[in-house]
Amino acid sequence: MTSGTERLSVREKVGYGIGDAAANFIFQTMVIFQLAFYTDTFGITAAAAGTLFLVVRVWDAVFDPVMGVVADRTRTRWGKFRPWVLWTAVPFGIMGFLTFVTPPFGAHGKLIYAYVTYIVLMMVYSANNLPYSALSGVMTGDVGERTSLSSYRFVFAMSAQLVIQGLALPMVKHFGGGNDAHGYQVTMGIFSALAIVFFFITFASTKERIQPAPDQKSSIAQDFGDLFRNGPWIAMFVLTIVLFITLALRGGVVLYYFKYYVGRENLFSLFNVLGTGATIVGVVLSKPLAMRLGKRNLFILGLIFTVLFTAAFALLPPPAIQLMIATEMLRQFAYGFTIPLLWAMMGDVADYSEWKNRRRATGVVFSAIVFGLKAGLGVGGAIGGYLLSAYGYVPNAVQSAGVLSGIRLMMSLFPALGFALCVVCLLCYRIDRKLELQLADELALRRLQYAPAPGPGTS
Repeated sequence: MTSGTERLSVREKVGYGIGDAAANFIFQTMVIFQLAFYTDTFGITAAAAGTLFLVVRVWDAVFDPVMGVVADRTRTRWGKFRPWVLWTAVPFGIMGFLTFVTPPFGAHGKLIYAYVTYIVLMMVYSANNLPYSALSGVMTGDVGERTSLSSYRFVFAMSAQLVIQGLALPMVKHFGGGNDAHGYQVTMGIFSALAIVFFFITFASTKERIQPAPDQKSSIAQDFGDLFRNGPWIAMFVLTIVLFITLALRGGVVLYYFKYYVGRENLFSLFNVLGTGATIVGVVLSKPLAMRLGKRNLFILGLIFTVLFTAAFALLPPPAIQLMIATEMLRQFAYGFTIPLLWAMMGDVADYSEWKNRRRATGVVFSAIVFGLKAGLGVGGAIGGYLLSAYGYVPNAVQSAGVLSGIRLMMSLFPALGFALCVVCLLCYRIDRKLELQLADELALRRLQYAPAPGPGTS
């Protein structure tokens, strides 16, 4: 069926959403713990970790677009994108585990091991997450269903994040028994096994419905040329880079903030769990609010409040624990509105490209955004590592006043500026609610023209 009003069952939405829970068992561990793991447990410097994050991003700059081209040209009885979720499930789980193993090597051996495992993990992540994300753009052409699908996806993603934030560190301490390296190894083994099972469920419960026109010519040059003539895609690409730089910078410093600035590392999990619970409420409310206000307008509104509550951390002294938690819950609630919108809007961008150019290249559209996501994570992680090094951070020691001031700024004003820049990007995004509906209706009519006629006994 190629209709733009295709409805999805709750079973299929849940099955799709479970796939992002799978990815987030590893992805969120990277965002929250990887820098601290490398400096305080694995045993490399903050500057070396920052350089590692940057180098891996350079390789991703080559691999991600290639993966988008490959995904768009995949032909199987299961579709273009679903097979990649199946094929990469086990490799993703294995590499997620190996990346958090501390080998008994010297300093140079550890650094080489970190580079190899992190690079391979990011390649597998691309081969998995890019087709998974693009899958949402071909399961339905209905703009409301697409937002609903993204909401399901991110409720599960945030639930996995809740598990990581609430249980990962206690699990590391429990299984490690004073040996954090062993604790990370066992903890990531459990999360990686769960990820593999969840990916299998996603593959088995989803279906691709939207296909390019049968007479569409395959042209890599035109696929990428269409991107750079697509104004909404450019706005979303820049937004994605800036957004994930910001998320990686702030997410990577939260553990340091509680360990050194607040002096209450035991509150780290509670702070994150309550914040993520508020995020889930925001995610659930995202679809009805987006249907009333439009995706772009709701995205801007959510980011404005995120800026304000993030900046507020610059004013909170270490003893103000309750105020910190309340502020974080408000911040996460406001940010929760925006989470499903990024990916739902990328489906709209793919529709816009098809509407404008009469060619569909969903994988290429999403590949560039996944690259922006990973580039942002890498650059944000690198900035975090370099800033800690510049402020004079010393692992597992009493920090100077300068370091503590730097950690506070990395938790508040620096990410607030990043979120504000995202608002500027959205002001350049021109697909409003009216155009969303126009795209869906006109593309549905076009697809009916090349839909196969029903066979005997079908409806």
